[in-house]
Amino acid sequence: MDRELPKAESPRINTDEMPFLDHLEEFRWRIIKGLIGVVIGMITAFIFSNFIIEKVLLGPAYSDFFVYRLVGIEAVDLVLQNRRLPGQFFTYFGTLIVVGFIIGSPLFIYQIYAFIEPALQTSEKKQTGFTVFFIIILFLMGVAFGYLVLVPFAVQFFATFQISDAVRNDIDINAYFSAVTTWVLACGIIFQLPMISYTLSKIGILTPEFMIKYRRIAIVLCFVVSAFITPPDPISQMLIAIPLILLYQFGIYISRVVNRKRNREIWGSEGAPGKTAE
Repeated sequence: MDRELPKAESPRINTDEMPFLDHLEEFRWRIIKGLIGVVIGMITAFIFSNFIIEKVLLGPAYSDFFVYRLVGIEAVDLVLQNRRLPGQFFTYFGTLIVVGFIIGSPLFIYQIYAFIEPALQTSEKKQTGFTVFFIIILFLMGVAFGYLVLVPFAVQFFATFQISDAVRNDIDINAYFSAVTTWVLACGIIFQLPMISYTLSKIGILTPEFMIKYRRIAIVLCFVVSAFITPPDPISQMLIAIPLILLYQFGIYISRVVNRKRNREIWGSEGAPGKTAE
């Protein structure tokens, strides 16, 4: 009875094993490695530059683009012109840099995850790994949507719109490539809406009740956003607004699941106060 009970050991926190400056050094190297992945993506883009420029980026500029055939659009060929002496040079390198960033972005995201992974428990590591995978998948889905849906409709709208038969649409190559890459990247970012909902719900800022309460305002904002990144025609705006609304609704479902799990972790198996376990 006089024996002393063993003292409980303090929980080991992984972040305490490394000084703050070492964390900064680790974070710096992770950023460098992520940027190396982006550079590799850029090198890959330059190696396959002919295919990327001729078949991928210039594909929607031709009337025989496969999306036009699938949808049944009577497309026209774009007349592209270079109006500045170094125009093709800067357009070439700038466009391939953006494409390289898209190619190398998954490795950059992985390096950010690898930095925070040591501080996580085993279950959280699996969950965060799934989160990173989901972010990459959503980004690639958004890029594919922008390239296969938004870009073809937008390109043909601008190519065929005329204020007068006396004005011919000769499109500058810099404007064309900038528009295509901007639309594609914008869709990739927009498709992160479910992950934004997940993150804000995880830290307790966002609730499904809040999203449902302001759903009508969110729908209006979806149309406003689509109006900014699409041509001023209702078809193109609907092509962006409808997926945005569906993503918002999906975010409500994610927020509901995350908040339910968060409440169980806070209040235990009995659930929230005032509720009893079944």
